[in-house]
Amino acid sequence: MPSRVLNGIAASDGVAIAESYRLVDPDLSFDKVKISDVNAQATRLSAALVASKRELAQIKEHAIQTMGEDEATVFDAHLAILSDPEMIRQIVKQIRDQRVSAEEALTVVTDSYVKLFENMQDNPYMRERSGDIRDVTKRVLAHLLGVELPNPALIDHEVIVVAHDLTPSDTAQLDRRFVKGFITDIGGRTSHSAIMSRTLEIPAVVGTKEATSLIEDGQPLILDGIHGQAILQPTSTERQEYHDMAIDYQTQRIEWQKLQDKPSVTKDGVHHVLAANIGTPEDLTAVKTNGAEGVGLFRSEFLYMNANNWPTEDDQFEAYRTVVQGMAGKPVVVRTMDIGGDKGLPYLDMPKEMNPFMGYRAIRISLSKTAIFRTQLRALLRASAYGDLGIMFPMIATLDEFRSAKRITKEEHQKLLDDDVPVGDPQLGIMVEVPAAAILADQFAKEVDFMSIGTNDLIGYSMAADRTNERVSYLYQPYNPAILRLIKHVIDACHQEGKIAAMCGEMAGDQLAVPILVGMGLDEFSMSATSILKTRALFRRLDSAKMAVLADKAIHAGTNEEVIKLVDEFVF
Repeated sequence: MPSRVLNGIAASDGVAIAESYRLVDPDLSFDKVKISDVNAQATRLSAALVASKRELAQIKEHAIQTMGEDEATVFDAHLAILSDPEMIRQIVKQIRDQRVSAEEALTVVTDSYVKLFENMQDNPYMRERSGDIRDVTKRVLAHLLGVELPNPALIDHEVIVVAHDLTPSDTAQLDRRFVKGFITDIGGRTSHSAIMSRTLEIPAVVGTKEATSLIEDGQPLILDGIHGQAILQPTSTERQEYHDMAIDYQTQRIEWQKLQDKPSVTKDGVHHVLAANIGTPEDLTAVKTNGAEGVGLFRSEFLYMNANNWPTEDDQFEAYRTVVQGMAGKPVVVRTMDIGGDKGLPYLDMPKEMNPFMGYRAIRISLSKTAIFRTQLRALLRASAYGDLGIMFPMIATLDEFRSAKRITKEEHQKLLDDDVPVGDPQLGIMVEVPAAAILADQFAKEVDFMSIGTNDLIGYSMAADRTNERVSYLYQPYNPAILRLIKHVIDACHQEGKIAAMCGEMAGDQLAVPILVGMGLDEFSMSATSILKTRALFRRLDSAKMAVLADKAIHAGTNEEVIKLVDEFVF
């Protein structure tokens, strides 16, 4: 039988060669019937919830032993879901009002939560949280039906796990001695399984759409987590080729780790700052392990999204101070609250809009709800006394918006000084994600301290294409010369005024984009912590003058594909 290539998303680097192990859920279907004893159903639900909590507590302990405290915190979220009084109340109400079984009531209520999170199209993090609810629901449903869920912890020989999706509880039970990698039908780089695979340092390919339909149990398989591919029924030649690739990759990783405390310089000695994107103070461990030279993006909205009400000034201050002190003098840039679009808050009544991604969000909310904005600014200003902290305003489209945000910041700064509260003098910058701001970068550069290019939204807005929409996803083109010209214009505008030009979108860690960005003179690259050492190694292969020629050719190319070919010619 000839080999077959299955393409997906490279979620975790590495190469694995082993037989497949299909991790398939049992039948969790049930009949929908009207019930007479609602109390009995409520009791069944309660027992299933208790049993699920007990199981998850055990899985969490296993995760702590295998992956550490930080990665095991996901199960705190799962346990919180199982204890959510409002969700449980809704399920019990469904049982009593509709006189349905505990199984049906559970799925009706949890399905509504799943849809809520899945509709958050422009926020991969929140969209992936729908998987948490599915995971918990599946466990409770299994207890209600009296069936056992598959147990990855029982795997006792080398395999590559094949699944429709791997839940956090599945992933936490994977034994690295035997599980050499995994491949799934769905998922993305921000899903829990992908994040945990990088923590476990095993290769993963996700989002293949058809892994479970094409791969049989026990089938020989090669998993290429570097390029996002799987080879089904590999030939002996392919086995040898990928065996050599695996050895080369491990050797390369050892070399990368040697760069942890080295400067991020090009072959000709030009330094570029390599920083990390984080969402919570807990992310600092990975930031330090991977030798980040700063935090280029602290997504402060997670402090709001993980709370049941507006976080207080002191709550925010503690979080910001923890990060600033944890970075020990290295720069930290905090983005002010980026809520709206697909990122809602249960305690914020948002208007219904035809196009929320271009509507009432981010700085537009902050400038209309100034009391909330001032609370965050005060917390940030207080934290700035403990290190190098910068404040970045998201979704800025006009100079007036930046001027208003700056004015309010200065007002709060003076109030704190008047009250003898220690404060620093943080730099104020903008996130360049609205094309209008990119085009007017020469004017912004005269007034801001720095700019950070948010390529995820900048590309989407510039190409008028939602990257989560499969029908137009082909238009999400980070190397399109139109996008490159906008980026170059922003960088040049910053340098003309002696300001820092940074980037905090996915493109900053894209190995194809990095050479072009080096050639453009981008000062700071901020990315996922796990991409830092790999990018630092790439820097050392690049000659700045040669990359400047590449960048010039790229912005004068005609298509995304032409640019990719240019990078291959110049670098790879």
